[in-house]
Amino acid sequence: MLIGYMRVSKADGSQSTDLQEDALLSAGVDPFQLYEDQASGKREDRPGLAACLKALREGDTLLVWKLDRLGRNLRHLINTVHDLTSKGVGFKVLTGHGAAIDTTSAAGKLVFGIFAALAEFERELISERTIAGLDSARARGRKGGRPFKMTMIWSNRPGHSS
Repeated sequence: MLIGYMRVSKADGSQSTDLQEDALLSAGVDPFQLYEDQASGKREDRPGLAACLKALREGDTLLVWKLDRLGRNLRHLINTVHDLTSKGVGFKVLTGHGAAIDTTSAAGKLVFGIFAALAEFERELISERTIAGLDSARARGRKGGRPFKMTMIWSNRPGHSS
């Protein structure tokens, strides 16, 4: 049985799983076998992923749209795929850097290792660029963050406690 997992990083409705869902359905995943999360990939508590992994049985194959939709980092990806393999569950990636990964073959396992490393590298580069951009903005005097909704004025006049 094919089981699909999809994830978007933001739960505020600004991102949608539609593209991932369409790809998984066209790959043959039953609509009732789709699991999803709306949370950052770095978060450990992803109930959709937990339910998906629990539903997998020997002979099943887990499909994801892109490699980075599944794992938090390289170690998590490798551990997850190793756990799947030890249960007799296959893993396939439909698109992106990990396109055509199929861990049911030796060549697919090799390709998975290579692309998992590339996916983590890409994510680290994005993180480094974001931090550098924030540092650069701070150096130019920009503070960032959410604007204050309310300000408090403290008075030191007699009769007013602070």
